[in-house]
Amino acid sequence: QVQLVESGGGLVQTGGSLRLSCAASGIIFSISAMGWYRQAPGKERELVAGITSGGSTNYADSVKGRFTISRDNAKNTVYLQMNSMKPEDTAVYYCNILPARPRAWGQGTQVTVSS
Repeated sequence: QVQLVESGGGLVQTGGSLRLSCAASGIIFSISAMGWYRQAPGKERELVAGITSGGSTNYADSVKGRFTISRDNAKNTVYLQMNSMKPEDTAVYYCNILPARPRAWGQGTQVTVSS
């Protein structure tokens, strides 16, 4: 059974930084592509960053140049470093496998950026 546990969210001012972590179990993490997703109030969940098993990354245009996704296969953990944050980054952030498995969604972690 896949289990994904996100942490690291919080309240930050515009221009600030946060680092999210996602600990994975129940999968062969080292061969799994992983993604960070977010869902803002009243909006659909969207993919913001992805990383392949080999470390290749891609980003949504809205976060390119500000967010960095990385992984530590020894710790079965994927990270999202968020810099130069904006109020529009406010959302619940989730990690999941790429492509996302519907039953694997965790609780997410709330990120709020104040203006």
